[in-house]
Amino acid sequence: MSNIEALEKTLPVAPLKIVAMESCKELGRKVNDYIVSFRENTINEVTESPLYVNYKSNNYLVDCACPRFGSGEAKGILKETVRGTDLFIMTDVCNYSLTYLVNGHVNHMSPDDHYQDLKRIIAASAGKAHRITAIMPFLYESRQHKRTKRESLDCALALEELTYMGVSNIITFDAHDPRVQNAIPLSGFDSFNPPYQFMKALFRAIPDLKADKDHMMIVSPDEGAMHRAVYFSNVLGVDMGMFYKRRDYSTIINGKNPIVAHEFLGDDVSGKDVIIVDDMISSGESMLDVARQIKSRGASRVFVCTTFGLFTDGFEKFDDYYNKGYLDKLIVTNLTYLPPQLYEKPYFVMADMSKFLAMIIDSLNHDVTIGKVLNPTDKIHALLEKRSRGEV
Repeated sequence: MSNIEALEKTLPVAPLKIVAMESCKELGRKVNDYIVSFRENTINEVTESPLYVNYKSNNYLVDCACPRFGSGEAKGILKETVRGTDLFIMTDVCNYSLTYLVNGHVNHMSPDDHYQDLKRIIAASAGKAHRITAIMPFLYESRQHKRTKRESLDCALALEELTYMGVSNIITFDAHDPRVQNAIPLSGFDSFNPPYQFMKALFRAIPDLKADKDHMMIVSPDEGAMHRAVYFSNVLGVDMGMFYKRRDYSTIINGKNPIVAHEFLGDDVSGKDVIIVDDMISSGESMLDVARQIKSRGASRVFVCTTFGLFTDGFEKFDDYYNKGYLDKLIVTNLTYLPPQLYEKPYFVMADMSKFLAMIIDSLNHDVTIGKVLNPTDKIHALLEKRSRGEV
């Protein structure tokens, strides 16, 4: 049974409501529009039933705010009731574009600020919602997922705190290490991946791209991204290679051990299109060095697919590498804030995740299985078949 058929045969858990925090208003609007569209085309014959009184709506978004006092302190406000609803709260902890005043000084919002605002909105619901699901595409503090010597376990603490506040499910994407869910073994935690959206965006942007063993290769930029590259290579039926990072463990710079060199393990890439897959680009220095090395080994074109584009050091080096021919396309999802200047870059391709996220929310609201949503293999195979027929 498909997810659509399952939705048509089940009742929602409770009336759906979505809180799109200020950090992800645009993504929230897109998700809302998709859900409105989904529900306009289903349950046509039973909409008169009182069980479906709140099922169809032109808007599932809740009006809310987190105003601040002059000192920088804040409070969460829900401007409408959420009593008895299935409440989904969306937040982008990486949106640094938002600002607030602290004693007259402009302060950009950090991940800590966004996380505090998420808790404020949960607190504002005051336990009246039927169920609360927190959607953090970039999992807060996900890079601090394990302890080395005397360190805090920030991500695990945040997950425990959210569940203590009444959050039933936590939804994220491409978690840096999904094993962090061990901190809340009795609560819902799902980490979704965007390989289907990557391939769809790539095929649309590169009309002559050939997904076969003779023309394409998948490369992991480090050991941590191996599982993503293995999945891609298996589904597409192409070879895979990987780099491993030689680090200087005697030094710490910007909170991490600096990389001495990238060493490549894999077959010859000469004449092939290479797709580099990773969960995020922070400064981009490591990823760009991998792209340069791949190109120096004779690769035809280099495409980088990353779930989160943070670009903490700006775009100067990306522009330089594109102009030098080291980088051909950069595919990034819209799950986190992307600065306006990125959309003007000739190498940028956006993988839109709003429909996928709407499907997740709609499925969870009906309490139907999300197994097929979690596993995009069938969709990728269908996409490849359409591609072979020239329909994509």
